Parts: sequence; structure tokens; C-alpha cells
Amino acid sequence: MKKEEKKSRIGIMGGTFDPIHYGHLVAAEGARHHFNLEKVVFVPAARPPHKGARVITGPVHRLNMAVLATGSNPNFEVSDIEIKRRGPSYTIDTLYYFHHSRPGSDLYFITGADAVLEILTWHRVQELLDLCSFIAATRPGYRLENLAETLKGLPPGSIEKISVMEVPALAISSTDIRERVRRGMPVKYLLPEEVENYIYEKGLYRE
Repeated sequence: MKKEEKKSRIGIMGGTFDPIHYGHLVAAEGARHHFNLEKVVFVPAARPPHKGARVITGPVHRLNMAVLATGSNPNFEVSDIEIKRRGPSYTIDTLYYFHHSRPGSDLYFITGADAVLEILTWHRVQELLDLCSFIAATRPGYRLENLAETLKGLPPGSIEKISVMEVPALAISSTDIRERVRRGMPVKYLLPEEVENYIYEKGLYRE
């Protein structure tokens, strides 16, 4: 009898990454370890549909910062698939891309618990849950009552595909980093030095 081949597990971490910081990296490495992922692929969004009217830094800058931040970890990759694709960056399109480009792999989409709270508003949510499992990264002490209430609205069997993982570094936020740069405050130790240098060299987040 032929032994069944073990499926590889691929983590997909989508986001604006404006800028990428240690919270993102700690969440990705924690997910890789806890869920036995072979790789975690960072996918910077070109036009995130949930970001509203906020001006977002150009996709090439955000892609470059992601490459700089992940270069020292052989278990991390960066994909430009959403930047190359025209139109809004829908997660469903990205997951279908990885479903076809890495056949036989189990996909795990890593995102923040705040994003999972909006999951019922996501484009083609049932197909998303059919294609992958979700890892909801939370800060220690995060109240999960709202998340549990939201998940009750999912179709039967879907809630088992969403796992919650505490990440200490999630107190760091891209919004705070942008504001600190704008105000001339230090951002050292909030994000990789290579990313910090890139921000200053390119004059990002200045008024």
C-alpha cells in the first residue's frame, strides 16, 4: 500500500504593510512554528478594499520594505501578485492564485483578530473558508467575546477553520509608526533597521 504523502502547509500573510514592522514578523514566525508551516508568504496589497479614503504609500515602496524586512529569514517569502494584479486586492483572488500555483498545499491565511471581526463583509467569504484556514493574531489579553459573537454568523463547520494565536508584539502598529516619523520621533526597535533606513532615505511618511 502506497504511503500517503504529507501535505505542505503554506502561510499567506496579506496586508498593507505601510510599513511592515516587528509585529508582522513576530506574528508570521509564531504562526509558522505553532501551525508547522513550511513557508510564510507576505503579500502586500495594491489597493486594499477596506482601507477607505486613507492615502496609502505606493505599492513598490511597501513591497521593497517587505523584502528588506524578511530577507534574513529563509522561511519567509514576499509575493508581488497583488501589486501586479489590477483592481482592488481581494483575498479570494490571492488564495485562488496560491491554490493553483502550489497544488496539494494546505493554505493558512494569517491576519489580525480585528480583520477577522469583519470577515462576514469580505468578498466571497464562503469560498475563502473553503480554500484556507484562518489564523487570527491577537494581543495578549485581547477580549475574544466580540470575535466569538462574529463567528456565530458563519456557516456550519466554518468556525473550526479559524484559530486564534496570541502575539506579544502586536501592540506595535503601522499607524503609530507613520505618526512617529511624521513628528520626528524615534521608531528604532519597532521595525527592522533596514526598513527604518529605507523610510528615511525615501522620505516616507513626511508631510
